[in-house]
Amino acid sequence: MPALAAIVERPGAPFRFEEVTLDGLRPDEIRVRLHAAGVCHTDLNARAGNLPFPMPAVFGHEGAGVVEAVGTAVTTPKPGERVVLSFASCGGCRACRAGRPVRCGQWGALNLSGGSRLDGTATLHREHRPVHGHFFGQSAFATRVTVNARSAIPVPDDVPLDVAAPLGCSVQTGAGAVLRILRPTVGSSLAIFGAGAVGLSALLAARLTPAGRIIAVDLRPERLAIARELGAQHLIDAREGDVAARIREISDGGVHYALDTTGDPSALRTAVDSLAIAGVCGVIGAAPPNTEVRLDMAAMLDRLPRLIGINQGDADPRSFIPQLLELYRSGRLPYDKFITRFRFSEIEAAAQAAARGAAIKPVLLFDVDEVE
Repeated sequence: MPALAAIVERPGAPFRFEEVTLDGLRPDEIRVRLHAAGVCHTDLNARAGNLPFPMPAVFGHEGAGVVEAVGTAVTTPKPGERVVLSFASCGGCRACRAGRPVRCGQWGALNLSGGSRLDGTATLHREHRPVHGHFFGQSAFATRVTVNARSAIPVPDDVPLDVAAPLGCSVQTGAGAVLRILRPTVGSSLAIFGAGAVGLSALLAARLTPAGRIIAVDLRPERLAIARELGAQHLIDAREGDVAARIREISDGGVHYALDTTGDPSALRTAVDSLAIAGVCGVIGAAPPNTEVRLDMAAMLDRLPRLIGINQGDADPRSFIPQLLELYRSGRLPYDKFITRFRFSEIEAAAQAAARGAAIKPVLLFDVDEVE
């Protein structure tokens, strides 16, 4: 089955459109005709060579579309169903059996480092040669994808697929970090570092909790303005002054919770320094391998902070994404306010807009007749 894919030949290279061929379906796989795909900073980091993914490659991991075909062992979803795609998991390890697929023993190989199925076979070919795909189980920068059925979550008919797409990573990650891990208590305070798609999703989720004070920190005034519109009570421009001191002043000695979505070691250090005694800092931001952060060890004993690494909101997409969909449908999680739409042919413009902060969550729209 043919597809049009945006291929990256080598680290730092631009996207280049080429026709690829999808491999035949395995019994547990499905083929999805994509209608939309979000552009995430993880895609851009991978393109830059900051993640250990082989090239040439097809990136993209926030796909949404319609199921075209299913493998012989698949009972759900069915052909014709609308789905949003999320990360891959093996389904058989102890963590997967316990309903914690984000802790899958094969998570790295399935989503980040392999570029293929676990057995080494490729899902994509170009002129009879393999192309590295299966990025986060998807490689959604293509008009068609082959994914494991476990990665597909049904989308109600009244939710546009371009709105559903960011649920697969950005929204799930930010909202899950707050609702599933930090769980702010009544009257507590939360500082969110980074007002991108993940940070703003965390902000929207925090508005659903009994947290009393939400602080947004970013380098861009226009993003802070959106954070205010979405419910942040306090805004801090990270370019101005001692951020940790300002947060401690606002929050009467430090915040109960902090969330770093930036992947910047200095921002993470500031987030820890902003905590109240026994405060909790969630670490979401993805940094290149071997990135280190310096912490004051004496302060660790004095202030008793807790650091928690959070991947994909520690969520099971098959149960959590339907919950997020219901929150969106009820108007309580309006993350569509920070979506900017581009045509698939404009993927380079979308990537550049994301890199310079002009678009918070670019979403690519596919023409349904691009490749048939």
